[in-house]
Amino acid sequence: MLIAAMQAEAAVLDYDANLNAIDAAANHAAQRGARLLLTPELFVVGYAPFALRESFVPAVLDELRARLSGIAQHRGIALVYSMPDVVNGEWKITATFIDEQGLERAHYQKVHLFGDEEQEVFVPGTNAPAVFDYQGTTLGLAICFDVEYPELVREAARRGVEALLIPTAVGQGYEILSTALVPTRAMESQLYIAYANHTGTENGFQLSGTSVIAAPDGRILAQGGTDAEIIFADVEQDRLAQVREEVPYLREAKTELYAQWAAQRSGN
Repeated sequence: MLIAAMQAEAAVLDYDANLNAIDAAANHAAQRGARLLLTPELFVVGYAPFALRESFVPAVLDELRARLSGIAQHRGIALVYSMPDVVNGEWKITATFIDEQGLERAHYQKVHLFGDEEQEVFVPGTNAPAVFDYQGTTLGLAICFDVEYPELVREAARRGVEALLIPTAVGQGYEILSTALVPTRAMESQLYIAYANHTGTENGFQLSGTSVIAAPDGRILAQGGTDAEIIFADVEQDRLAQVREEVPYLREAKTELYAQWAAQRSGN
């Protein structure tokens, strides 16, 4: 399965501009033969937590979801998009997968919030990574800071995820996340990881680009620069099975022993 990851500069609270950017990327990705397009964290509204808290009106969410479904249908490509959501009065950062018919197949709430702004505006989710099948491949969803916790990525792998899709919003100075940490996570948990970041500046926050798609052996299959672009890579299930057989991290992990260690530690 050919997948695409979009990186671009969002305009904070300019929904039309951001949706137009997603539409253009979806069109390009579909023409290249990609089956799905991953977009960055909160790209639909722009990454600016304080500005969202002050000015974002949750009532617009249904309209935005409908327009994103229309893009997926019109371009014939699945989308992963990220938006804020309000659940029981609590603001969450979410990611949603819709198929090429615009139908929602998975929804996820970010578990690990990064920095003072996110922690002040949003409430963390508690669910495990979303896991779902799409066109014969088992996909998963997580968001940004989540990937920096090996426990979460390993849990996704244990649940059968073959490709983990991660919208992100990473600032300049943290490029090592794309160039080193994400490939390491892909290798140690033996799955593909696609990681789509913003570029440019949003409400004074400078974002780093350098989106990446990493293979289950730790190889970087595609790496973005600092400007707007779309990167592509194939998810190859045969190669995934080969990697997991050659170095059986998942099969030979001593999960029961690790649980004993954790119980001993908590009992001290």
